[in-house]
Amino acid sequence: MEHINAKANNFGTFWWLSVFAAGIGLVDSIYLTWIKLANSVISCSGIGDCEAVNSSRYSEVSGIPIALFGVGAFLLIIALLLFETRFQEQAQNLHLGVFGISLAGTLYSAYLTYIEVAVLEAICPFCVVSAVMLTGLFVVSVMRIKADFEYD
Repeated sequence: MEHINAKANNFGTFWWLSVFAAGIGLVDSIYLTWIKLANSVISCSGIGDCEAVNSSRYSEVSGIPIALFGVGAFLLIIALLLFETRFQEQAQNLHLGVFGISLAGTLYSAYLTYIEVAVLEAICPFCVVSAVMLTGLFVVSVMRIKADFEYD
């Protein structure tokens, strides 16, 4: 009888890449949330127009900063990744959780990037970092799920 490949449950390079990307995304989202809640001016050092993006009507949903949703998503991804170390028998389900959150985040980030480019005609590099980290997490989660279901 075939069995699922044991390498899928290790905490190798893909796991560490996921933790790294989620950590960078979390720090970035915390910074953007703080800027929004403190009503501070954000500086992009001449490589974008962060203020136009961060002060637009698209920067919040029902008064909640979009970046705060990013904080929640990245925290949840980190929690799922850490749970893998304690609940290895649930690793596949936890991978699927990371996949789902990162897929939703990637799709929403694509929408927000469209808004930046086509509607606001301004780019926020900090927002791009968040989008890239979510997309990276999505790609790595696909690779990890594929490894979960490889058969010997």
